Amino acid sequence: MQERTYKARQAQYLLLKAPPAAGKSRALMFVALDKMLHQARAKTIVCVPETSIGGSFRSTDLTSYGFEANWDVEDKWNLCITGEDATTQKVKAFEAFFDSDAKVLICTHATFRFGFEMVEANRGLSAFDECFIAIDEFHHVSASDHNRLGVILRSLMQQNKCHLMAMTGSYFRGDADPVLRLEDEERFTTIVYSYYEQLESYRFLKALGINYEFYKGTYVNGLEGVLDEHKKTIIHIPHRGSSEAFDDKYNEVGRIIDKIGKITKRDSETGFDIVLTHTGRIIRVADLVDDGPGRENVKAALAREIKGPDGKRNDEADRAKVDIIIALGMAKEGFDWVWCEHALTIGYRSSLTEIVQIIGRATRDAPGKPKAIFTNLVAEPGVETGAVTNAVNDMLKAISGSLLMEQVLSPNFKFYRREDGDIRDPVHVDEQGNVQIGIKNLIEPPTARAREICEQDMQDLMAAACQEMDKRALLPDTAPEVVNQMVLTDIIEKRYHNLNEQETEAVRQQLAAHMNIVSMARQEQQQQLEHAKAQLNGNNEETLPPQQREDGEEGVLLSAPNTLLEMVKKFINVKDLDVELIDSVNVFRERFEVASKSFDSTLLAHVQSAMVALRIAMTADEARTLWPRIKLFRAQEGREPNLHSENLLEKRMAEAQAWLKHEKAKRLRDGAI
Repeated sequence: MQERTYKARQAQYLLLKAPPAAGKSRALMFVALDKMLHQARAKTIVCVPETSIGGSFRSTDLTSYGFEANWDVEDKWNLCITGEDATTQKVKAFEAFFDSDAKVLICTHATFRFGFEMVEANRGLSAFDECFIAIDEFHHVSASDHNRLGVILRSLMQQNKCHLMAMTGSYFRGDADPVLRLEDEERFTTIVYSYYEQLESYRFLKALGINYEFYKGTYVNGLEGVLDEHKKTIIHIPHRGSSEAFDDKYNEVGRIIDKIGKITKRDSETGFDIVLTHTGRIIRVADLVDDGPGRENVKAALAREIKGPDGKRNDEADRAKVDIIIALGMAKEGFDWVWCEHALTIGYRSSLTEIVQIIGRATRDAPGKPKAIFTNLVAEPGVETGAVTNAVNDMLKAISGSLLMEQVLSPNFKFYRREDGDIRDPVHVDEQGNVQIGIKNLIEPPTARAREICEQDMQDLMAAACQEMDKRALLPDTAPEVVNQMVLTDIIEKRYHNLNEQETEAVRQQLAAHMNIVSMARQEQQQQLEHAKAQLNGNNEETLPPQQREDGEEGVLLSAPNTLLEMVKKFINVKDLDVELIDSVNVFRERFEVASKSFDSTLLAHVQSAMVALRIAMTADEARTLWPRIKLFRAQEGREPNLHSENLLEKRMAEAQAWLKHEKAKRLRDGAI
């Protein structure tokens, strides 16, 4: 991955998509040094989402390993470790950096936003012309006009002077806004390194297991059999205010530790709790939930690597330093604990990005760690096991797709009221890449507040609706009007207390449309397939798919379903993936679990083939024609064709190979061969 990135170092705009723990920070160092030494860049600014990630970009010895220079960052200019207020002293230091002889500055996204505004106001946008600016965890950027970091990025690109590098381990946001506008992304040179490539290159870690476990009562009841004191574990307790949070955060941490054993003392040097387990072992627990003055000591101890006499990491001592970390909002993206074997997340998470980032905490390569595990422990939904299994299977496919850097989110739909005589195509794409869909009789948001909710909070509302359906045990035969009218209205009224009746109804209609549009497209696709089969079988009965579909209760009419189908088909919908990832379903007295197959490189390659086969346009004739070239390529290069190659022929061969694998697997399952 670092070699691919370094080869592209001359590009003005670089976009690096690679899984968590792939070494993106080191790749940046190589590129930044080359930019400053050979490409007339005077300064480098590295932006990270939170201060704890700044340590990944500390001074690093590179010359000992053959590079021409070391990565040197003065502590004064690493604004992630100064301890000052981000809105005052750090912003002043950001501007002072431009008058100094220093070459590298590390800061948070927030400091960069405020500092950019100050520098632009006092010096003009041209102050950044000779800079190389790197944005870590780039999925925090959005093409939306409301995202300040995205607006700054576009202004720098319009100036077209500075050089930019964007890095992310998950090219998705928690909402449906695209990270970059299409015209902006096309200007970037993109380097993609998938998770199964990463696993193939690891010395020790070779597989990832993903489990969904369910509990009754409080989540402490579900810890037995899930929390293994012998595995190095990060526990993320539920968000405050969520239904899974049953007490204040301090008491919940206490209940978790009670489940493990008893605190005997607190280490004065590290701040870790020394716990005598019920099995008689002594383990060390780092509490990052307690936000008192002692937390900085705990954070420093976790970041401090234990070294041997030779100055290198002492693996045995460093591994024994801590056994369990308990966190709430910390220890997610960018957090570096190489020994973590198990990421245990308690409570529903509505953001796929957050899940992938948490998984990344366990996927760093380390001696004695052949497999990493991610477990999501959530409240038992109260529906039949088969329905839960299907839902979890969809989430597993989405996670594996994200790890493979495939686009698994649905299009960003925008709905508008369609009037009689409207000459616009009822389904079209606007300048921002949103799929605009006209709906008759739709109540448009009547106020600025209602519009803001529809534009910014829709993904959160959809996640809340899905979870509410689970909690209420809404089965497939539940009347649609109960879901559309009562449940969705109830969710909106609880979340937004001050909306009037018209605002609530407008938001509810938007939410219902967002939740139903993809399934409507899928129904349309199924009808078209049935029609095609009937024609092939010589069926004379007319079964043409309807050109219009109406929801009588809502009075919603969608036109041009064929156009809608084409729009939706451009994106991967995880429910259409014909890949079974569930390994077993076990029902217990207090909880039941859904365990995934082990995500090793072979299975991930299989998932990628299925996703590529859904996305590309490929005929059987073209695939067969390319097959001899594929075999010759493998013989000459000693590897498979790369889906992300800049060579268009190699990329097409990789797509053909994925298509052939998927078709062969489908025929085997259907018993055709």
